[in-house]
Amino acid sequence: MSSGYVWHELFGWADSGSGGLFPADPAAGLQPFGHHVAHADTKRRLHELVAVSGLIGHLERVEARHATEEEVLRVHTPEHVGRLRRESTLPKGGDAGDGISPFGKGGYEIAALAAGGAIELVEAVVTGRVDNGYALVHPCGHHAPAHTGMGFCMLNNVAIAVAHGRAALGVRRVAVVDWDVHHGNGTQSVFWEEPDVLTLSVHQDGCFPPGSGHLTERGGPSAPGSAINIPMPPGTGDFGYLYAFERVVVPSLRAFAPELIVVASGSDPGAMDPLARQLVTSRGFRGMTEQVLQVAAEVCDGRVAMVQEGGYSLFYVPFCGHAVIETLAGVKVLDDALFPVVGGMTGHDLAPHQKALVDEVAALVLPA
Repeated sequence: MSSGYVWHELFGWADSGSGGLFPADPAAGLQPFGHHVAHADTKRRLHELVAVSGLIGHLERVEARHATEEEVLRVHTPEHVGRLRRESTLPKGGDAGDGISPFGKGGYEIAALAAGGAIELVEAVVTGRVDNGYALVHPCGHHAPAHTGMGFCMLNNVAIAVAHGRAALGVRRVAVVDWDVHHGNGTQSVFWEEPDVLTLSVHQDGCFPPGSGHLTERGGPSAPGSAINIPMPPGTGDFGYLYAFERVVVPSLRAFAPELIVVASGSDPGAMDPLARQLVTSRGFRGMTEQVLQVAAEVCDGRVAMVQEGGYSLFYVPFCGHAVIETLAGVKVLDDALFPVVGGMTGHDLAPHQKALVDEVAALVLPA
């Protein structure tokens, strides 16, 4: 089995500015902070762990390139792309669109490189150059709908890669599994009326965006059932997530029978993440990856392309992402040094209220 791997040093140079989460504002009591919460070091540290551990020797490098404007415009509006391009030339850059997602000068070019990296990985998987793969890109993308950026996302990398696979590679049915801790609202909205794209988001209930990702969001009038949301209760650990995959994600993928599975791989369900309250460890990430690979072997010849989304713990993102990439490659080269701490926390067992939520989703979305 061969696994592709995308990384470019410019992903670690993406400038998200300072201010913590909101821009500094003395009148509001918002003090300046050393760096923005979405700074690139978490992804850089993951890449360096992949390299230092020797895992990179088990991977086939796939070179990133800049997505063309034509490729980006398959998903985004000309107005959004034009604004990002203009602000990217300014001395201090601009914002993706919601006021809390800054980017520095040249930021559009790095975002286009991230989207192009996702495209190149999908091409490598679909054409058979690799069996599966991981695009460690930055900035992330799954919150960006067609007309704007938001939630630290400028361009929707996953949606752009899926649209490319369908338009240029002859792939008709694609499933997007999003396990980022925040709802994949942008990807869902892009494909809301598309019956041949299944968007399946497993996220923390009510975390971000507010009021988004309810289990009743099921796709538009032209594509009923094309969106599945599993809003997990805060505090869910490994076995709650694994139950959601066993009970809903895998059966839904099996029923949909995609030709390609794209995973929006956020590391922020991790137990040490500052922007959510889930307890998933490397054990959980490894188990979710195993379940996706197993069903992919059944329905789409194992074609799985994973694209990095969020993840904000400098300490734990590297171990979570490393476990996912190891599992894709079918090797084990490193133990999770933090697992004795996070794995020993209470909350990993499947709780009754977590089971009830997953069973409610299953009853709603799966055939009787």
